Amino acid sequence: MKYWLMKSEPEVFGIEHLAHAKRQTSAWDGVRNYQVRNMLRDEMQVGDLAFFYHSSCAVPGIAGIMKISRAGYPDHTALDPENHHYDPRSTRENPIWYMVDVTLMERFARTLTLAELRADSALEGMLLLRPGNRLSITPVTAKHWKHILKRSSHT
Repeated sequence: MKYWLMKSEPEVFGIEHLAHAKRQTSAWDGVRNYQVRNMLRDEMQVGDLAFFYHSSCAVPGIAGIMKISRAGYPDHTALDPENHHYDPRSTRENPIWYMVDVTLMERFARTLTLAELRADSALEGMLLLRPGNRLSITPVTAKHWKHILKRSSHT
């Protein structure tokens, strides 16, 4: 099993949206970065766990835990000219972009903030905290995963 951190803007798609989705499951679509696409397509597997991270908001941080419930498959939003994630280079025969399905496992009682994460020396080296990192999905080491669970309101 692998661990991940997946960022989303809560006004666009936050943990509350996932909590209210049918079976608390949703596609994680719209990724338009090749490095992240490769993770979605080639590395993420059913059963992997991910932190749901709220980004680009007043208090960014980890809001809960998701499970990968469907491994990478072509992102259909790239094929829809009406969708803001449309990419005319992507076709059904040659998809460029991929997505996974995620299922909510747990909402934390409170967000574990970016400031708290940055202040924690045990998280040194975590990709999220590296200067200049702007990837929407990053792998998380087992050591960092376990430490964050201890720091969170994880039940």
